[in-house]
Amino acid sequence: MSEFPKSQLQSQTATTGTDEGAVGAYYSTLPGALGWIDNGIARIEAVLLATGVLLMAINTIANVVGRFVFQNSLFFSEELNSILIILITFAGISYAARHGRHIRMSAIFDTLSSRWRKIMMILISIVSGIVMLGLAWYSFHYIQTQAGRGRVLPALSIPVWWTLVWVPVGFFMTGAQYLLTAIKNIIERDIYLSTGVLEGYDSAEDEV
Repeated sequence: MSEFPKSQLQSQTATTGTDEGAVGAYYSTLPGALGWIDNGIARIEAVLLATGVLLMAINTIANVVGRFVFQNSLFFSEELNSILIILITFAGISYAARHGRHIRMSAIFDTLSSRWRKIMMILISIVSGIVMLGLAWYSFHYIQTQAGRGRVLPALSIPVWWTLVWVPVGFFMTGAQYLLTAIKNIIERDIYLSTGVLEGYDSAEDEV
């Protein structure tokens, strides 16, 4: 088995769970520029998710305090939370891909030999990456269409297309993550669900 930092070395069940490993800063083991790209995407994900969740919490608490203490809620609270939900959702799909947490239908995959699982994982990663990049392209053009309509949010009075910029960003990062996973599987002997998650089962669980 190839060397891998304990903070990243995880295995995942064929359904939805992952065994809980140590949580720490992500460091890519991909070589050269690929590692820089992987680490860069990981940092962008972390900043977007942390900022989005923190701002949503502050906004929601401030709105509750304003409503029940000062009898005057924040007029922009609902719109701001809607923007932050979009941010968290599309940064989150990239984060989930990085940690191998997207739902997998693996009944057939699990019956294959190690060699064919490796081939399938490479193909799945490449196809998923291409689909995500395609969605990023189409969502970018959708934003251009929205920008041309000139619509603005009623409370915040900002253009609607500003609220959607995270959609192509999230799709692009997810697509890049899947393509990096394909490369990881090509250059490594083990099978990886993502650049930092090994395919397999937790030893404490029974394979079904």
